[in-house]
Amino acid sequence: MTVAAPHSTSPRLGRHRYLRPPEPLCFPVEAEMPETRRHMQQRTALFEIVRKAFGDRATVGSEQFVYWDPTDPKQCCAPDLFVRLGAPDAPFRNWKVWEQGAPQLVVEITSASDAADRPWEAKLEHFRRLGALEIVRFDPEDRERPLRIWDTVDGDLVERDPSDQSFARCDTLGLHFCMRQDDELGTMLRLARDPEGRDLLPTPDEALQRAERRNAELEAEIAKLRGT
Repeated sequence: MTVAAPHSTSPRLGRHRYLRPPEPLCFPVEAEMPETRRHMQQRTALFEIVRKAFGDRATVGSEQFVYWDPTDPKQCCAPDLFVRLGAPDAPFRNWKVWEQGAPQLVVEITSASDAADRPWEAKLEHFRRLGALEIVRFDPEDRERPLRIWDTVDGDLVERDPSDQSFARCDTLGLHFCMRQDDELGTMLRLARDPEGRDLLPTPDEALQRAERRNAELEAEIAKLRGT
């Protein structure tokens, strides 16, 4: 049997020649997504709070693509916040579950444009497929159910009962979700060390203000001692 000679322009890779060059899969690192200013500020505030508190032992992402299928770049999502415990935070362009592991916690802050363009049920299915253990949905415009939480239990994704005493506990971080009013941003999702939400994890601005107040108090104490 005679084998036809390959065309002179056909590519050779390694020991073989092929009829066409390979087309590597591309996993994009960004895309244009509709987002209101308030939504951006709220997710950024939550991201900074979590990164400051857990950056020494967790990777924290916000609006970066998370891929869960190494054969299909279309299988991805970009949560407002996601956390993977186990290693200190470090810069990354996108997140590939098959290389870096699945985030244990995913938080989504909804907005009017977000709800219209990307239905929640579709997002929830994406979060389930990427392997998240704890999924939080916060809708500041929903007066009846602003906070909803799902857990992966025995391989099934089930929603928590809001009447349960431990409903707002964040199992991944060992904290508690709560809602607080902000003069500029309205109702915000925050994290606290206690179930009542009194001991809040501070925002970067709050942490700076606390440090400045403490420094002023120390300076006043020093001045008082010198005066005596």
